[in-house]
Amino acid sequence: MSDFLIFAIFFAVLAVLNLYRLAKGPTAADRQVAGDSADILVSCALVLFSLYSGRGIYLDIAIISAMLGIIDTMLVGRYLDRGRWHYDADSDHR
Repeated sequence: MSDFLIFAIFFAVLAVLNLYRLAKGPTAADRQVAGDSADILVSCALVLFSLYSGRGIYLDIAIISAMLGIIDTMLVGRYLDRGRWHYDADSDHR
């Protein structure tokens, strides 16, 4: 029981630090990294809660949350890159 309390306090401190970076990030990329870190923290917290409660449904939710976080990171990263990987079929650069 005390181990879970230590982990909960640790995750709370990390969440506060992530919220600070999310609000004060100097660039959009810093904010995206903070959002991705928050998603990882939520997934880890769900895994720990699943171990604490003994219910496996929280593991499924953690996996889905992690998968959606990866997709979100790829989409926002692609948006922030401003189309550098844009494929132009009409170009003759070979």
